[in-house]
Amino acid sequence: MFGRCVQGPAPTTNAKGAASAAEGAELLRRATRRDRVRYWFDTTMAKGTPALIGWLGLASLALVLVVASAAVVVAPRDSGAHGNWPGMVWRSLLRTLDPGTMGDDTGTGPFLALMLVSTIGGIFIVSALIGVLTTGLESKITELRKGRSRIVEHDHTVLLGWSEQVFTVVTELVEANQSERRSCVAILAGRDKVEMEDALRARVGDFGRTRIVCRTGNPLKVADLELVSPGTARSILVLAPEVPDADTHVIKVLLSLGARAWERRRPHVVAAVHDSANLPAARLAGGAAARVIDADDIAIRLIVQSHRQSGLSQVCTDLLDFAGHEFYMRPEPALAGTTFGAALSAYDLGVPAGLRRADGAVLLNPPMDTVIRADDEVIVLAEDDLLIRLRGGAPPPVAEPAITTATPREPVPERTLVLGWNHRAPKIIELLDDFVAAGSELVVAAPREDPTGDIGPFANLKVGFSRAEPTDRPSLEALDAGGYQRIVVLSDAGFDREHADARTLVTLLHLRDMEDALGDPYSIVSEINDDANREVAQVTKADDFVVSDKLISLMLTQLSENQHLYEVFADLLDPAGSEIYLKPACDYLAPGSTADFATVIESARRRGEVALGYRLQTRFHEPPGYGVVLNPDKTAPLALSPDDRVIVLAEN
Repeated sequence: MFGRCVQGPAPTTNAKGAASAAEGAELLRRATRRDRVRYWFDTTMAKGTPALIGWLGLASLALVLVVASAAVVVAPRDSGAHGNWPGMVWRSLLRTLDPGTMGDDTGTGPFLALMLVSTIGGIFIVSALIGVLTTGLESKITELRKGRSRIVEHDHTVLLGWSEQVFTVVTELVEANQSERRSCVAILAGRDKVEMEDALRARVGDFGRTRIVCRTGNPLKVADLELVSPGTARSILVLAPEVPDADTHVIKVLLSLGARAWERRRPHVVAAVHDSANLPAARLAGGAAARVIDADDIAIRLIVQSHRQSGLSQVCTDLLDFAGHEFYMRPEPALAGTTFGAALSAYDLGVPAGLRRADGAVLLNPPMDTVIRADDEVIVLAEDDLLIRLRGGAPPPVAEPAITTATPREPVPERTLVLGWNHRAPKIIELLDDFVAAGSELVVAAPREDPTGDIGPFANLKVGFSRAEPTDRPSLEALDAGGYQRIVVLSDAGFDREHADARTLVTLLHLRDMEDALGDPYSIVSEINDDANREVAQVTKADDFVVSDKLISLMLTQLSENQHLYEVFADLLDPAGSEIYLKPACDYLAPGSTADFATVIESARRRGEVALGYRLQTRFHEPPGYGVVLNPDKTAPLALSPDDRVIVLAEN
């Protein structure tokens, strides 16, 4: 028979732990004093450059004291002339720091030997100290280049994220801060600090009085967010990165900001989402202190309204651009009790456009008999808030003979051709239906299957489809473009930004060449992705270009300076309120007559409108203003042709 091995019970966990503890205690007991000292020394050295400098300083002190003491004992006669031991300490210190000092030494052999020891030891110590200092300095410079130090600023603007928008935003902030004595813009993004600074210098140029501070980090991490001191900032802009799901990133950053504990008042946060479906989630994540705008909806409204009146995109650019004329809100106690209509002629510099009530309600182009309250703020169009000035005396005289009465124009059905297709097209067609007269027709021409079957029906529009390639001349000629009054060229979402713009330019060139042969039968509005391509596109002489990304960037910058402007822009883009219109100049001034802009303001006031400026047809294609003149001199002589336009705020 085979015997069985009888094993004892397995050791329990507690037994194992006890054994490990006993083993550790035995190893600790065996450690010699030398091991302990070495471990302590290694731990101290691991603390970095300050520890190394400290050890070298102690080594220097020890060397000086040992050599000085030995010199006093071994060669007292040579050291006595220098004050015995204190003087010898000084001599030893000089030889340690400066080896050349030993050249003047005289004395006995033992004394000179001790001085040689001091000098040689000093050479090693000083050389090591220089090496440590150089290494520490290089390490510090490398750390600074990484952009990982916390800034100390207050009332600054914080930009979270990096995209092409950052160059437009920084340019506008630099322009807005020209009148400020001190301003700062802090940028936090997951890019190299030096690369960001170089890119900004190359694209923006002179920063003026604004300091640009870049930090490398992830805006989603609380520790990285603290690098740009958000708690002391005036405003925070969240920029969408150039990735497929950019809105998700924006929402995460808004959640990160919402979860932060704010030491003082929370700065207002400004962001934009590109998918309207993400707007509720983004606003919920941002909370009450955040202004989240729907970039897609704004772009759609700009395209539709520019399609209705060429030049509107440039007017909006000028209104949003800090280099041009902007809306400012300011209290005017002197106008309390005055009607809004009377206030139109009360300014020497600036044009009133509306009122902001104490409860935050914004009234653009209110009824002319609206009384201005003492706690109201007047919304004024001006070049700068420092250039707004009330008139001291009587208003300038009005040239009554030059004022005309506009002839009512009944809306008539029209035909619109949409070339191309992208995700905005269905909403563009839906919004167009609200503007056109009943019986109007719209035809979509795109190189794809018919996408119009999933939209409609519409009240005023009859929508059709024709398969065509917008960049192909025979395809365009087959569409009979001369039979349309308006043409909208959409950016092709199937290509990258630059390629899509290149295709748009080719389409515009074909359309312009065809229009010249047909006798100018239609207007053209085009969507451009990159503002840098707009100047190139001017050769096509399209009636208007909508650069939606730039306009969104400009709007975000405006809101970062004054969050209350959101209600102003929302009202301007809302068909239910007063919008910006470019109307024939002959509706306000008699053709051939010479008057001034004060007369234009009065003519518009009698129609319940606010005149903001005009657009000259002769300068229609001349950058940078493209004929748009906002807030002109009210008393300078002015003559407008029937082809010119007056820019007004009106309900229709």
